[in-house]
Amino acid sequence: MVVWPAGFSGKGHLEMAHIVVLGGGIGGVSMAYDMRAACSRKDGHKITVISDSPTFHFVPSNPWVGVGWRKRQQIEVPLAPYLKKKNIDFIPVAAKKVHPTDNKVELVDGRNVDYDFLVVATGPRLAFERVEGLGPHGGYTQSVCHVDHAVTASEAWVEFKKDPRPIIVGAVQGASCFGPAYEHAFIMHRDLVKAGLRHKVPMTYVTSEPYIGHLGLGGVGDSKGMLESELRKRDIKWICNASVDKVEDGMMYVTEHDENGAPKKQHELPFGYSMMLPSFAGVDAIVGVEGLVNDKGFVIIDEYQRNPTYKNIFSVGVCVAIAPQEATPVPTGVPKTGYMIESMVAATAHNIIDICKGREPSSKATWNAICLADMGDTGVAFVAIPQIPPRNVAWMRGGKWVHWGKILFEWYFLRKVKTGSVSPLYEKYMLRFLGIRKRQKL
Repeated sequence: MVVWPAGFSGKGHLEMAHIVVLGGGIGGVSMAYDMRAACSRKDGHKITVISDSPTFHFVPSNPWVGVGWRKRQQIEVPLAPYLKKKNIDFIPVAAKKVHPTDNKVELVDGRNVDYDFLVVATGPRLAFERVEGLGPHGGYTQSVCHVDHAVTASEAWVEFKKDPRPIIVGAVQGASCFGPAYEHAFIMHRDLVKAGLRHKVPMTYVTSEPYIGHLGLGGVGDSKGMLESELRKRDIKWICNASVDKVEDGMMYVTEHDENGAPKKQHELPFGYSMMLPSFAGVDAIVGVEGLVNDKGFVIIDEYQRNPTYKNIFSVGVCVAIAPQEATPVPTGVPKTGYMIESMVAATAHNIIDICKGREPSSKATWNAICLADMGDTGVAFVAIPQIPPRNVAWMRGGKWVHWGKILFEWYFLRKVKTGSVSPLYEKYMLRFLGIRKRQKL
């Protein structure tokens, strides 16, 4: 079954289209701005952003919030006034269910929002419940996946430093975003050094990755050697091929597996503080919608970011379905970096305009991975082109420039959210610094 907007067959011109973006994070806000740039006000296309939060927060800064190096208000932006300036409607109400056969989004307050095109940019649901005792909601571990969790983690961090004990940090089985786990480990180390407390705190990195530096990508360049070296320099021990069985107050039960996935060793790890990234799942609003999502709730897309069943639904960001690039002894997912998301957004905007003008979609995202990982006073950067091996480029470097580069990127993106753009000269040199080619004009 192929579903199009009412009265539209996919051929000819569609005027006055209503484009709804579901999600107000990095992917959703970028999508709304790129869509507005692609279809000017005179075209008559209406853009609406639906989000479960009235604010945008810059997720990559959450590890800094988790140790008190940033305050919530420094990385958070109220969306309504800035979207209004761009003539973008904003509904700060969570979606209850997407009804693709009816071309509408049902909201939790009972309203329904009709659309001609829908772009799903919700990000993931954090599946803490898959591991007993995991997470900040009734569990015993912290998280830096959301600013709410990062604030809670920072409060726990203040108390922890009054009574320093062992730390466990990492990512559980099924996780697909490992960069923040490494970052938070290094940042906590740096903060403890500054406080003169590091000698009192044994640290262990526990991960489902088959080896340090796998990152869900099969490694990038010498990421294994580089990250192992950085962990050794900081006296951080590690356990790979690990699945977390359960977490109790002050104790984590971990099974270490061999290369075939068979249990190899049981670990009982005491801790005074722990930050473990959970596995991801699709959000409730799209879970179970046949033809739209896979069994984990991630949106099925083709090479044009479009759902093959519902031709007027696109998806960008962490909520898209990408198969793991290789089978690992303990399940790991594939990360979606900021640059990849920006690429998805640009392609989607092109393709929606193509369809509105009666053309076939033609733009494909360049699924390349570019990441800046902060280590407190230094950092590592990696570039994987394409993201899944074999690659044309597999590059990884470290240095203080990465630390400052991430600070610069934070400033750049928050300014972009507030203005809808940045100065052409600044964007030129910022993107050049990050090794990103400027997007083609729509």
